[in-house]
Amino acid sequence: MITKKHKTKILAIGDIHGDTGLVKKLAQKAKKEHVDLVILAGDMTFLESSIDNLIGPFIKASKQVLLIPGNHESVATVDFLVQMYPKTKNIHGYSFKKNNLGIFGAGGGDVINITPDKEIFNALQRGHETIKNMEKKIMVTHMHHKGSQAEFSGFAGSKAVTRAIKKFCPDILISAHIHEAGGLQEKIGKTEIINVSRNPAIFEI
Repeated sequence: MITKKHKTKILAIGDIHGDTGLVKKLAQKAKKEHVDLVILAGDMTFLESSIDNLIGPFIKASKQVLLIPGNHESVATVDFLVQMYPKTKNIHGYSFKKNNLGIFGAGGGDVINITPDKEIFNALQRGHETIKNMEKKIMVTHMHHKGSQAEFSGFAGSKAVTRAIKKFCPDILISAHIHEAGGLQEKIGKTEIINVSRNPAIFEI
C-alpha cells in the first residue's frame, strides 16, 4: 500500500519593518490559504522601534511562526518575542521539524547590526546538524547569497550563505534583506532560492 505523504504549506515573508497593517493582511491570508507555517525572514522591526502586533495576529490566526533576526533587530529581541507568544520558534542556529520536513536558519546582515560571515555559517551548520537526515529541508536566511541576482542593489551577498547552499543542499532557500529583490527566484544545484523580502511567497513542500 502506498501512503500519501503530507505536504506542508508555508507562507514566507521578510522585511516587515514594523508594518502592522501588512502583518494583519498576511495573517488573514495565512488563515484563508490554510497555511501550516509562517516563516519571518528577519527585519520584523525598524531599528527595534516597536515589536507590538508583529507576531500576535499570526498566533490569533492559529499559525505556527518560525523567525530569525535581520539586521534591524538582535537575537535577544527575537528570543523575547518567542517568550511572549506560544507557537513561535527562533530558528537562528536552531531547527524545526514537521512531518518529513526540517527547517533551519540564520539571521543577521551587513548593515546596522553587522553579522560576520563566519557567524552566519556556524549558525546554519548548528541548525542543519539536527535535521540533516530529514527527507526535505528548507534553509532560511536574512542575507541573500553571494552571486545572487539581488546584488543589483549594490549590496554584496553572503559567501557563508552560498557555502551553506552548496554544503547542505536544501530543497529551498528563503532569503530577504533587499526590498527591491522581493519575488526573485534563482537556483543553485537542486536548491530553489526565493527572495521574499516584502513580497510574500506561499508554497508547499
